[in-house]
Amino acid sequence: NTGLPLMIYNIPGRTGVNMLPETLAKISQIRNYVAIKESAGSVEQVAAMRQLTSETFAIYSGDDSLTLPFLSVGACGVVSVASHIVGREIGQMIDDFFAGRVRSAEKLHLRLLPLFKALFVEPNPTPLKAALELSGFPVGKPRLPLLEATPKTKELLKTVLRDLSVLATA
Repeated sequence: NTGLPLMIYNIPGRTGVNMLPETLAKISQIRNYVAIKESAGSVEQVAAMRQLTSETFAIYSGDDSLTLPFLSVGACGVVSVASHIVGREIGQMIDDFFAGRVRSAEKLHLRLLPLFKALFVEPNPTPLKAALELSGFPVGKPRLPLLEATPKTKELLKTVLRDLSVLATA
């Protein structure tokens, strides 16, 4: 029980249950529920959530690769994994979209898409930690039960980070 603002996290891939738009509409009427991080992977579901909630209820993408499509149906941003590496670019993509520079946003999205995908070839945060290390940020290894990224994943990340010019030179 709190008066603090709360963000709901809908992630059926981890919970086994998808929060339906109708359920969210009811929850969003509770004063301190102010946002949702939506990770069900459905543009149609985000559109329904936007239709059923007030304009002041914030919908955030919970999946970097779906941020731009979600923005087009009413999301306002992203709770991002990739932003730890390319935060400025993601911010620029969102700013471009809302400023009407949709083609520019699309180009950024497509440029970043290989990173968005590479960061989820193994359970999060394993690839992110490897990518941060490769980018020059010594964040350490994941805690058990997660293991270090495989050599194959590290090679993929090296390629993607090199293409984005964020690979550390050491």
